[in-house]
Amino acid sequence: MRILFIHSDYIEYEAKQRAIKDAEEIEKKKEKIEECLVAFISVEEGDREIIEKTAEEIEDVAKKVKANRIVLYPYAHLSNKLASPQDAVFVLKSLEKILSENYEVHRAPFGWYKSFVISCKGHPLSELSKEIKGKEAESEALKAEKRKTYWYIMTLDGKLHNVDDFNFKDYPNLKKFADYEISGTRAVKQIPPHVELMQKLEIADYEAGSDSGNMRYYPKGKLLKSLIEEYVENRVLDYGAMEVETPIMYDFEHPSLKSYLNRFPARQYIVLSGNKKYFLRFAACFGQFLLMHDATFSYRQLPIKIYELAKYAFRREQKGELVGLRRLRAFTMPDMHTLAKDEEEARNEFKRQYKMAIDVLKDFNLNLEDYEVAIRFTRDFYEKNSDFIVSLVKIVNKPVLIQMWDERFFYFILKFEFNFVDNMNKAAALSTVQIDVENAKRYNISYYDENGDKKYPYILHCSPSGAVERIIYAMLEKAYKDARNGKKPVFPLWLSPTQVRIVPVKKEFEEYSMKIMAKIKSHSIRVDLDDRDMTVSRKIREAEKEWIPYIIVIGEREIKSGKITVRVRGNGVREMELDKLLEEMEKKLENKPRKKLPLLDFLSMRPKFR
Repeated sequence: MRILFIHSDYIEYEAKQRAIKDAEEIEKKKEKIEECLVAFISVEEGDREIIEKTAEEIEDVAKKVKANRIVLYPYAHLSNKLASPQDAVFVLKSLEKILSENYEVHRAPFGWYKSFVISCKGHPLSELSKEIKGKEAESEALKAEKRKTYWYIMTLDGKLHNVDDFNFKDYPNLKKFADYEISGTRAVKQIPPHVELMQKLEIADYEAGSDSGNMRYYPKGKLLKSLIEEYVENRVLDYGAMEVETPIMYDFEHPSLKSYLNRFPARQYIVLSGNKKYFLRFAACFGQFLLMHDATFSYRQLPIKIYELAKYAFRREQKGELVGLRRLRAFTMPDMHTLAKDEEEARNEFKRQYKMAIDVLKDFNLNLEDYEVAIRFTRDFYEKNSDFIVSLVKIVNKPVLIQMWDERFFYFILKFEFNFVDNMNKAAALSTVQIDVENAKRYNISYYDENGDKKYPYILHCSPSGAVERIIYAMLEKAYKDARNGKKPVFPLWLSPTQVRIVPVKKEFEEYSMKIMAKIKSHSIRVDLDDRDMTVSRKIREAEKEWIPYIIVIGEREIKSGKITVRVRGNGVREMELDKLLEEMEKKLENKPRKKLPLLDFLSMRPKFR
């Protein structure tokens, strides 16, 4: 609740026209009240919980200014998190009733454009503002997350073990993941290692000029994101998806959207445009469902797959949960939806996408041993499809965490996630697929089967990689683990911002080095040249700190022999012909997206971003 108080000689207002369709019916359109405390009120989500507290605050101000007459004036312009019209009217009427026990109370009509004239008394307490906080409104899905749930570990033989009875001796990472999931605690008390790495490597950083959880990305970070986005796009297009683009902002009162908001466990960003309330998307579902509602398709065309890179998606995550790239309020989500004709086809697509996600993560150097699997379903789905669930466990060839509900609280009947457990023992979901049994009907997405009967398809929600930023987070956290275990941290070659650095031993060798650089560039390989005035050993040390996969040192010996000396990260020093190096790199970069170096070629010309 936000309130602006003005102790007034008088206020005179006139209701001109309805601002919303739910405007109150009124008898008097014009009123003048003298010697009063005017409370301009914005009623926010969740304010039903703080009506009595708000009444006490208004009474407190009335006593301080010695006012016997109070005017409750609905005023939407103090907040962008407004309650629904129904809730706002309920709160205002409730305040009127409580305050009328001790004061003469007037309430201006809700939902009207009004003109008003007010005379402020001008003493030190005549203008005050207050924010009275209540509980943030929760969707039904967020409430459902707190309901009765059963936790098990499923082993390769298909047996379910109560999580408290399972022996985690050989599965320490699974133990960390299970403890994290069951605790429900997402807040972070320490800064995870990837934060220092993302800053030191000039990938990303916090942005003090924005809302928490909205990051800035330096050229290297922008390159990483672009390459990941292009890679995932190529994978889903090869899989048969059709790419679309939809808005990021939606009408809060749209019937099917409003209903879906309650079924999704996310907190929304709310924005106002005029008097209309909108929310920023937290996935691409909304636009894609509205798009498919308007599409015409046949049962013969199913399964149909559509894809969008949701850039950006927004979730108002709680402040204690926001740290680095692990959990953000603005993030990039590759989002594919598959329409399947029946449950059997949905299961088949689910398994195909499950396998695709494993392959996708491999290309980010995230292998099965690097993440844990969670499979979530209702009890009745499991009883009918236990063999199918066991087959998913056998694909990953290790025990998985199972979450089961007696009844369905969410829009899905089956869901999996691949979860990365970081160095702080916190988990973050990467790839995920869900089988949705609600939204086709909610959005009236339908087709006619071979008998001419109207049917609603099953919908699979799939992000083969998870959020782009989380992939970077997972790679950095894994790199930190590798360093602690004596391995050199490194990005996959295709994602390394600089793939080759050339280090001339002396200034006089720069011209020859530039010829080498030109040849490497002609193969669409990202290469730069360290022309700074410093020792060779220091240049090599700094290249190592940037995790550069190949460092080519050019001196008199290399010019005479026509060969190059290459330091291969984690694999020693080799003397070889340039063509052999290029051939080796081409094999490693095969079928991967390529982009130009996002920085200037010569290190002496580059700014330091941090």
